[in-house]
Amino acid sequence: MFAIVRTGGKQYRVAAGDKIAVEKLPGEAGDTVTLDDVLLAGDGGEIKDSKGLAVSAEIIAQERSEKVVVFKKRRRHNYRRKQGHRQSITLLRITAVGKDAPKKAAAKKAEPAKAAKEDKAEAPKKAAPKKAPAKKAAAKADAKPAAKKAAPKKAAAKKAPAKKTTKKDS
Repeated sequence: MFAIVRTGGKQYRVAAGDKIAVEKLPGEAGDTVTLDDVLLAGDGGEIKDSKGLAVSAEIIAQERSEKVVVFKKRRRHNYRRKQGHRQSITLLRITAVGKDAPKKAAAKKAEPAKAAKEDKAEAPKKAAPKKAPAKKAAAKADAKPAAKKAAPKKAAAKKAPAKKTTKKDS
């Protein structure tokens, strides 16, 4: 049985036992991953219903792909820029295609959700110290307008100097 799955913005035709390189997926070597986005499934020449199907795969390794060299040049302007890039990839071995594919990835997602609930319980304890710096900021804000009020008085004194009297005026 084969399936066409989508992962990392690309589509792959896979069957049990195939090895593929996909965009980086979370996990370490030996972990099991479930690819739920099955677009099409079939057996031989027949197309089957892909609803509820999943593809189970084992992570072989986390690697980097071949280097891609980006070279920019503008002739007659002495402009050259060379840059390289190596994309992170995950090597997968497809273990099962179909409804019987184990869904261990769903269990991993449930564990972080429990940790998030525990963090939310601790959040109100941390909120109390945040209020104290806000009071200090408000006190600083009150001090700033007083300084600004003093500055215009000095400027007004400079703009209007005392009128000098001369002998001709008297």
